[in-house]
Amino acid sequence: MSETVRAAAEATLAEVQALNAVILPEAKQEVVPLEAAPAPQAEAIRSRMAEIDMGNTQSIISFGSAAQNELQVISQQMLADVKSKDVGPAGDSLRNMVSTLKGFTVSELDVRRQRSWWERLLGRAAPFSKFVAKYEEVQAQIDRVTANLDQHAHTLLKDIKSLDQLYAKTLDFYNELALYIAAGEAKLAELDARDIPAKEAVVAAAPEDQKVLKAQELRDLRAARDDLERRVHDLKLTRQVTMQSLPSIRLVQENDKSLVTKINSTLVNTVPLWETQLAQAVTIQRSREAAESIKAANDLTNELLTANAKNLQETNRVVRTEMERGVFDIEAVKTANATLIATINESLAIADEGKAKRAAAEQDLQKMEAELRDTLASAKARKDGLGTATGSAV
Repeated sequence: MSETVRAAAEATLAEVQALNAVILPEAKQEVVPLEAAPAPQAEAIRSRMAEIDMGNTQSIISFGSAAQNELQVISQQMLADVKSKDVGPAGDSLRNMVSTLKGFTVSELDVRRQRSWWERLLGRAAPFSKFVAKYEEVQAQIDRVTANLDQHAHTLLKDIKSLDQLYAKTLDFYNELALYIAAGEAKLAELDARDIPAKEAVVAAAPEDQKVLKAQELRDLRAARDDLERRVHDLKLTRQVTMQSLPSIRLVQENDKSLVTKINSTLVNTVPLWETQLAQAVTIQRSREAAESIKAANDLTNELLTANAKNLQETNRVVRTEMERGVFDIEAVKTANATLIATINESLAIADEGKAKRAAAEQDLQKMEAELRDTLASAKARKDGLGTATGSAV
């Protein structure tokens, strides 16, 4: 985090402490009646009583409305500020930073770790370059969130000051309502004690031809009196709601002050700690890279020594075995001699068998030849021509 951001955070914290030192007045719950009010307050009550025109229904309906004008102005200003702000809650920035930091895990970026099934399927690894890129991404995210948090702190300070004004205006409205309520009750008492009885006497003393008109005026006065009573009741309800809103405003202020304090604590204390831990993570990863490289070289040397020793042993065994062997193995000579003898014997047996078969065949040929001669001779000896013909044909 830059020194500029740190200085701004400390200035914001000092401003919050100054705001905490401001003590706003408390609201008085009781409504002081006209007869018990001191002279300045009594004069204020009488001036508000003068706003009431019993012959004008609109003056009764709007009685006490002027007290709300300044409160509406400050409320509308605050709403306009809210509409013009293009920033989200401060909690969103903190959550984004925490999510980014949770995604920055050294174990997942270790190039020697056993890859997951998904990584094996896609053939993806986690080289150290990705680790560094992830670190740079997190650092950029921290810088952005730091700027956003500082902006949120200034926005909350502005809200706190606006809430101070809103509290003061609400308290003025609350006290003004008390004056209007006292004025309304005093007017009602005046109507009940003086105006209505006087009007009743006028009706009773009026000539017969004017009784209806005077009675209607009395009825209108009583109706206006009832309207005023209902308006005073509404003002009492409004004052009660206003009294409830005062601690609500203070509660919102306290929450905003706590948020500003927390944001400044995050900027001054937490963010530098995160940056230090991230830098340590990268340094540790680089140290591990170097250690793993040295370990791989040592392991390769040991593997070469072991493999060469085993290879020498196997090669020596083969060479010495071949050196001790003769040109021909005695077993091979015996086998070849036995095979040769068997071949010769087999050839002699086949020759004897062929000679016997040829002698037998010669005897068979001689026998067949003799049989043929005898047959031809017997055919010539016959007297009939059939024999001669047969013999000639043969």
